[in-house]
Amino acid sequence: MSTDVPTSPGVAEAATDPETTPAREGAGGEPIDHELLAVLGEGERPPPAGRFSASMSHLYRAMLRVRHSPTQVTDVTLFPLVMLLMFTFLFGGALAEGGTSEYLQYFLPGVLVNTVLMITMYVGMGLSSDAEKGVFDRFRSLPMWRPSAIIGPLLADAARYVMASIMMLTFGFVLGYRTQGGGAFGIVAAVLLIVVSAFCLSWLWTLIGLVTRNERAVTSISMMLLMPLTFASNVYVSPDTMPGWLRAFVDVNPVSHLATAVRGLMGGTASTGDVLLVLAEAAAMLAVFAPLTMRVYRTRN
Repeated sequence: MSTDVPTSPGVAEAATDPETTPAREGAGGEPIDHELLAVLGEGERPPPAGRFSASMSHLYRAMLRVRHSPTQVTDVTLFPLVMLLMFTFLFGGALAEGGTSEYLQYFLPGVLVNTVLMITMYVGMGLSSDAEKGVFDRFRSLPMWRPSAIIGPLLADAARYVMASIMMLTFGFVLGYRTQGGGAFGIVAAVLLIVVSAFCLSWLWTLIGLVTRNERAVTSISMMLLMPLTFASNVYVSPDTMPGWLRAFVDVNPVSHLATAVRGLMGGTASTGDVLLVLAEAAAMLAVFAPLTMRVYRTRN
């Protein structure tokens, strides 16, 4: 037995006419805008961002953070100059036989290494803040290459390393530093070597930032590791006058290896073995900490 209720043609047309049919409601009770749905459904969706463009977007985001953070800008510009002035004119006369001018020739390459290594911690601080605030959870919902959220800030910090190096070298030349044989090629090669080493070291602070999710913890851990490595090295003074047990540590310290290679490149006396040793140590840091960082990023965020 049929239970269909007959309807007149006028009623049927009214029921199918979009102008007279009331808008249906969505899950939240809001009326559905059919015109908006029609516009959104037109054409093909744009492809998701590629690896390069996604990394550049995160690089730009990290650079904006640096621009709006006076502390980070100060550490790149003012801190290197204070370090150079303080150690050259306060301790240079006592540490070098030739006075402050002689000490500057020895000290500038070392303090250049020290300055760049000290600012590597900022990438870990920024990523720990993102992880703590849940920003990475939003990134994971976007159709983009996931490692770009890590690689972009690391590339932005590499630009900061170059900026700090230019500031330090410019002020050093004003004070009287001379390359003594290295020339422009030696300076460029030295800066590139420092940037490569700092980039590989930054993966360690990135890993610590993702694990701790606390900016203060990143700062404390990085300073606890960097201070002994930089001071117990040949950055400030020659290890010839150090006791045997301390000199043994200085001789195997990677910071000492980097400072020696940079002095050689800028002075024109670099050996291939010194440069290759630094590159091997940087590659080892990258091989260890980069996979661990990406694993933590995928599993804990």
